[in-house]
Amino acid sequence: MIRVVVVGAAGYIGGELLRLLIGHPEVETVAAVSSRFPGRRVDGVHPNLRSATDLLFCSADDVEECDTAFLALPHRTAMAQIDRWIARAKQVIDLTGDFRLGDPEVYRRYYGSEHVATHLIDAFVPGIPELHRESLRSADLISVPGCVAMAGVLALYPLAVRGLVEPTAQFDARTGSSGSGATAGAANLHSVRSGAMRVFAPTGHRHEAEISRHLGIAAAMTATGVEAVRGVQTICHATLRPDVDTSAVRRAFREQYRNEPFVRLVAHQRGNFRYPEPKILVGSNFCDVGYAVDEEAGRLVTIAALDNLMKGGAGNAVQCLNIRMGWPETLGLSFPGLHPI
Repeated sequence: MIRVVVVGAAGYIGGELLRLLIGHPEVETVAAVSSRFPGRRVDGVHPNLRSATDLLFCSADDVEECDTAFLALPHRTAMAQIDRWIARAKQVIDLTGDFRLGDPEVYRRYYGSEHVATHLIDAFVPGIPELHRESLRSADLISVPGCVAMAGVLALYPLAVRGLVEPTAQFDARTGSSGSGATAGAANLHSVRSGAMRVFAPTGHRHEAEISRHLGIAAAMTATGVEAVRGVQTICHATLRPDVDTSAVRRAFREQYRNEPFVRLVAHQRGNFRYPEPKILVGSNFCDVGYAVDEEAGRLVTIAALDNLMKGGAGNAVQCLNIRMGWPETLGLSFPGLHPI
């Protein structure tokens, strides 16, 4: 049994981490850190945890040593606190954007500020089990990718790593309101968000830098907020290399993901659910991936869907923890989603 701390535990990602870790058979959740609610009951902020825990939120100063610290903080905050948490925890799993990019200059361009912990950028292993499983087995510093980035990477990686597509791609991402966090401002009021399909990042979204890094291609991305609360759907438009046909695309996906516990290939000829849809993945750690090919035009479209708070955040972080500790990768993550919902 290991002792874990969730920092930023009052947010949406923090709440999902608490839900998963409180029910995890190998984990004792010893602290839920919140600068906003110290002393208040956790289930007062996360009502779904009623009767599941008697934890109270605490301040960072109240935390003693632990085995693992999960940082579910706002972007630009984790790097300012990272030395504190490295001193208190054997492993740190960061869910912010602070250590996702390997280049301080790229970070400055996409996040608009200087990185203040550049000495640690190279020390973090990307928290993408499907790409970095072996490195995660011994990693003490892990950086979990953004939700849209996770979907985008898994949507194209089997083709990109095999050189089956041209080295540029366009990603069209749609995301629910929870992706903006629990402290999002007036733009996410129900009266403003309801019925809207708002393009909030036509160019320059920070997750395109993550996608480019992991795929080794030039990725451009557009992001749109939709009325859903949870869920991400990312559609990738790419150009196939000459002589690459549908069978080669199918083979690449099947070979790459055949043994992955949380990636499912969903590309059927007919039916209501023939391509990936976020709605049926709510609460699950799955990423569903599909594709369509126009062989005459050499055009490839791939689709990935996931729950932004799960495989796009807390669930993926727990998957990384399981790998790091040598536990079954699916431990505490077996919930398959709901239908209908």
